[in-house]
Amino acid sequence: VAMPEAVKMPEKFNAVDGAPEEALGWKSIFTQHELDTLISTALKENLDMKSGIQRVLIAGANLRLSKAALLPTLRASVSGGLDQFGKYTMNGVGNYDTNFSENINVHQKIPSPTPDYFAGFRSSWEIDIWGKLSKRKEAAYHRYLSSTRGLKWYQTQLTCQVASLYYELIALDKRLKILKENIKLQNKGLEVVEAQMTGGRATALAVSQFKAQRTATQGKQFEIRQAITRVENQLNLLLGRYPKEIHRDTSAINLPLPKQVYAGLPSAIILNRPDVQQAEEELKAAKADVSAARKAFFPTLTLDAYAGYNAFKLPLLFSPGSLAAGFLGGLTAPILNRASLKNANLVANATQLTAFYQYQQSLINGY
Repeated sequence: VAMPEAVKMPEKFNAVDGAPEEALGWKSIFTQHELDTLISTALKENLDMKSGIQRVLIAGANLRLSKAALLPTLRASVSGGLDQFGKYTMNGVGNYDTNFSENINVHQKIPSPTPDYFAGFRSSWEIDIWGKLSKRKEAAYHRYLSSTRGLKWYQTQLTCQVASLYYELIALDKRLKILKENIKLQNKGLEVVEAQMTGGRATALAVSQFKAQRTATQGKQFEIRQAITRVENQLNLLLGRYPKEIHRDTSAINLPLPKQVYAGLPSAIILNRPDVQQAEEELKAAKADVSAARKAFFPTLTLDAYAGYNAFKLPLLFSPGSLAAGFLGGLTAPILNRASLKNANLVANATQLTAFYQYQQSLINGY
């Protein structure tokens, strides 16, 4: 399937200076001790983060499995069986004739039914003559990289979410402080108006208006407290713990903001985003899957070998005369299962197009 043309990225961001900006870590940006502690705790204890680490481990295990598929397998084997050959079968006639031979001793006579005992090693090796297994390993490698990029992207998002909620808490604290000061002023104003009404210089309507304004301010105060509880719960959820009070430094709201922020060049900034890199690795993995699906139509060369003890009498199994070894090479090609291989190829191509569109979407989102 031909890949569609990619959307060209703009040369620079809209109305933003394109001068490059040095990459900074979150510790150099968020310098408050309380926020530093919260972010470190979230990166360590967040449950989604722990799940992401396990996904990286799974991807690494899949990569090792795909590498192992390129190597021969060796396994120990102990088996026993029993065969009953008919009079008109090749083995049946051969065994019957062999038992009458003068060249064999009593231990070499073949019983009927015929037991078959084996103890030794068996090996099998699929030769990757077309590169099918190599492409599967390549796909697993890119998916491993994709999982690491995805984990890095979530770390970035988690850091931003914790910082955003932390500063939202500080802003709510500042609003709550202002409301408390307003309530104090309104209480003093209400006392003055009530004194004026007692002296006949103000009406009961003025007193009611002051009380209504104070009640409205008190209502906003309760709303702010509810908002603080909600944000603290969200922050505790990111920290992977049950709700508890969040310690914060309210003086952080007075820190100066940067006078100018350089966005950098789109090609340098966006392509370094972990989410874009994750989508890129998924696209590479899908491309390798398409190649492996195409090569699945080609014949497969398999080599099988065994070595060990093989006898038809159990007491003679481990005698020197029971040592045996064998080697077999086979070339097989799919015939009746080509329909399933065609569907697998269609799925791989559709997955590749999906990964391409997701990569384009990640570029646009990043811009």
